[in-house]
Amino acid sequence: MNMNKEWIKDPKVFQIGRLDPKASLKVYRNKEEMERNQSSLSVLLNGQWKFEYAESIEETNDKFFEKDYDCSNWKNIQVPGHLQLQGYGKPMYVNQTYPWSASEQIVPGEIPHYNQVGSYVRYVSLNNEQLTNKVHIRFNGVESAFALWINGYFVGYSEDSFTPSTFDISEFIVEGINKIAVQVYRFCSGSWLEDQDFWRFSGIFRDVELLFIPKTSLEDLKVVTLLKENYTMATVNLDFSLAGNLNNSEIKVTLYNGLEIVKQISLKGEKEVHVSFDVNNPKLWSAESAYLYQLVVEVLSNGQLSEICKQAIGIREFRIINGIMCINGKRIVFHGVNRHEFSPKTGRVISYEETKRDLQIMKENNINALRTSHYPNNTFVYDLCDELGLYCIDETNLETHGTWSDSFDPSLFLPDNKEEQWLDNVLDRANSMYERDKNHPSIIIWSLGNESRGGSVLQKEADFLREKDNTRVIHYEGLSHDRRYPNTSDIESQMYTFAIDCEKFIAEHTEKPFILCEYAHSMGNSNGALYKYIELEKKLPLYQGGFIWDFADQALYDDEGVLRYGGDFKERPSDYDFCGNGIVFADRTITPKMQEIKYCYQYIDFDINERIITITNRYLFTNLNQFNFSIELYCDGKLKEHVRKVIELKPDETTVIDNPFNNIDNHHRCHVVVRVYDEKNHEIAHDQYLYPYHQQMTHAHSKVSVIEDYLNIGVVGNGFAIKFAKNKGLTSMKYDDEEMIRVMPRPQFFRASTNNDVENKYGYRYAAWLPASMFAIVKFVKIVRNEESCEVHFDYQLPNLGEENVHVIYTVYGDGEVVIDMSYMPSSKYIEMPAFGMMFNLYREYDHVKYLGFGPEENYIDRNKGALLGEYEYDVLENVTPYLYPQECGNRTKVNHIIISNGKNDFIIKGEDLEFSALPYTPFELENVKHQDELPVPYQTVVCVYEKQMGIAGDDTWGARTHDEFLLSNNEKHHLRLSIKGK
Repeated sequence: MNMNKEWIKDPKVFQIGRLDPKASLKVYRNKEEMERNQSSLSVLLNGQWKFEYAESIEETNDKFFEKDYDCSNWKNIQVPGHLQLQGYGKPMYVNQTYPWSASEQIVPGEIPHYNQVGSYVRYVSLNNEQLTNKVHIRFNGVESAFALWINGYFVGYSEDSFTPSTFDISEFIVEGINKIAVQVYRFCSGSWLEDQDFWRFSGIFRDVELLFIPKTSLEDLKVVTLLKENYTMATVNLDFSLAGNLNNSEIKVTLYNGLEIVKQISLKGEKEVHVSFDVNNPKLWSAESAYLYQLVVEVLSNGQLSEICKQAIGIREFRIINGIMCINGKRIVFHGVNRHEFSPKTGRVISYEETKRDLQIMKENNINALRTSHYPNNTFVYDLCDELGLYCIDETNLETHGTWSDSFDPSLFLPDNKEEQWLDNVLDRANSMYERDKNHPSIIIWSLGNESRGGSVLQKEADFLREKDNTRVIHYEGLSHDRRYPNTSDIESQMYTFAIDCEKFIAEHTEKPFILCEYAHSMGNSNGALYKYIELEKKLPLYQGGFIWDFADQALYDDEGVLRYGGDFKERPSDYDFCGNGIVFADRTITPKMQEIKYCYQYIDFDINERIITITNRYLFTNLNQFNFSIELYCDGKLKEHVRKVIELKPDETTVIDNPFNNIDNHHRCHVVVRVYDEKNHEIAHDQYLYPYHQQMTHAHSKVSVIEDYLNIGVVGNGFAIKFAKNKGLTSMKYDDEEMIRVMPRPQFFRASTNNDVENKYGYRYAAWLPASMFAIVKFVKIVRNEESCEVHFDYQLPNLGEENVHVIYTVYGDGEVVIDMSYMPSSKYIEMPAFGMMFNLYREYDHVKYLGFGPEENYIDRNKGALLGEYEYDVLENVTPYLYPQECGNRTKVNHIIISNGKNDFIIKGEDLEFSALPYTPFELENVKHQDELPVPYQTVVCVYEKQMGIAGDDTWGARTHDEFLLSNNEKHHLRLSIKGK
């Protein structure tokens, strides 16, 4: 048989010559190899391959695979790797648009003419000993289709980018040098099923392995554990498939609990072998206690060890009980996140080490579940989920989002009911996922795919997986858009439904458990009002959590080492910065959003007041006596006392303890913090209570002198001089002859747009408040002289916002403190203002900030549940959160005291319950750019102090607005009172 290029555009042809998928097994020649985790039965073919590139299938070399064809003058390419990140074509980021959109008019199944092709060649030397085995070659990930030749002979063809393709090449190889030739096609008919929201690449992007199969070998293994007798007894069912010469063969099975042998069985070797045995009082696997038994399987031939396999086994039960998803009998709540496999340097080529760090970050921040959006991941992802303890939704490589947009012809929806063309292809993808991943205890849900509408094809995919596996649950969110086949999903799964609407839906639909497989869209400065979803899980049993979109920004380094988003590589079409949705940045730096997520996802609830602390244990299986509690009293940001405790509290129970700090002086800003630490001294939960506080503003009895003419007013005291221009406002603040302010302070009503703002038309809706901030007319009203103070009154007339003025009173006291009183009564005829405050432009050298308020990370009125009151400090440049798209950032809430220093002098701001940010840029400069490196070289420090700033929202980033309670009222008077002083 020869390669037929017509297969590439035929949906019915998705594999030729490929072996049936099997479980991912770790197989070794002997016990010594197993202990070292280094197998001589597998050889990686990663590294440099010879490579030739073609812009289209028609331009490819049709002879390159021939054994004697000389490829020595070809360039090299790294495997695994993407063509587009190694100089061949451009990476492209699109969401639901197919990459050929607006370039070629094709319908599902057809392929574009512009179809990049990579021809790969690798020479491998094999010795006679290796050839005593069967030899397989396994490609763990190739995007999106490829053909394989060995020594000039055509071996096979395969599609499905994200599951392994394995071929038996025993009959084609020889002792000595062998030529492996692979041709990779960027697009095939199957590309219509791979329209995920991610960067579009092509090439061999996962490991390539040669597998040496002994004459008697373990071909497959299926592990199923069943729990009974109230979870005190487990039955372990093992199904083995053996291959090769089974005469005089034997299989030895040993189950280990640590070093202890739980069970040991020897059986005659047959093609199919079934073993079943019980384990008393098993240690159960869950995300809280990811306990793994180890199964060792020895295959013997004529009494000699042929190969040995090691398989981790987690004993657990996941099923729906009385309409509720349960793990080991307890109602599960997913505190989850979606994750693409992605590295900013190498795209979807991501290492074990990078992956392990990703999952550790999840565990460190109370994330307990992972959805492999939207394709099967590298096998080591599931190994790590097993080991670290993460519940996993494993998702079939299927998404056809671009075929069911409002502008697409409904008759072309995929896969819909088009069984003749697409059913076998879809089932093959589901089967490849299932067979490879079936033994992982962390996988508790199979997902049919993502955003592919509905239809009979998906229904039959669900039925297929149910028939294969009755120990897991079937998930498919598309059912919420197309309910023709209600049994497609065992779960009611939705995306980005507002919390209030989730509650309404659940009240009317009690047939299935409910999750949000995507929610809390984390694009840029986001995740506002996340706590509302957490409140749902506590009061509605059917609401069982969700998965934040998503884990890491999908951004790529350019040649200068700058992180770039879609469109920055001159690719079109593009969805630009819509790839920047991470709760960690692309380089895995933690974003400020994580502060809120970790708090909302914690498993211990607190209710604290001056007398008592109420503690509720929301773990399913963990007694709180495993943790250390620290109860800490702070006054004015300083730790005064602390008490350590161990608290005995079983899962789902509540206890009350005395607050040890109940006699507090309310003239100081005091608060109590409860922190909980695990055995590694890692903080896993916290909460706080702020005691009532009454701020006293007093001033020294010192006289001031007032100097006034028709243009200016000067107020002079001991060591300071304050100047006002009657047509501009405050123009100078000198303390000990040091000028503090660079530009006149002005009322500030506009904030730089966040990504959420941009997409909900913030700029259009709030446009009037931008010129109000930039172009308000200043009017001098009056001066009021007193012996120890002087009041200077100004009005600011706002353009196109009615007749009401903003009133600003500066009161200069004899001790040099300037109290600013700013008030405004807006008109309900106009949209509410985004912020109400004042902007101070200081000199660049004032670059260090110390404050008393909520922190340590940036926070907003709808994202400050996880922030703690304290005394924090930072450098101004560090306060620019490096979102891919520059936007509003760096804000702090509940602030009382701010010091901005140049190392010698301080600019001091005081107030009660203020918000503020200190940045090297104005809101207008942030608003004016699309990338961080477009911002100007810092030339000043910009301090914005607010009575209030609107929340940042976060339900979605395509129209969702800030919740009403986090907006500024447009029919109530606003009032900002603060003081400023130099030192």
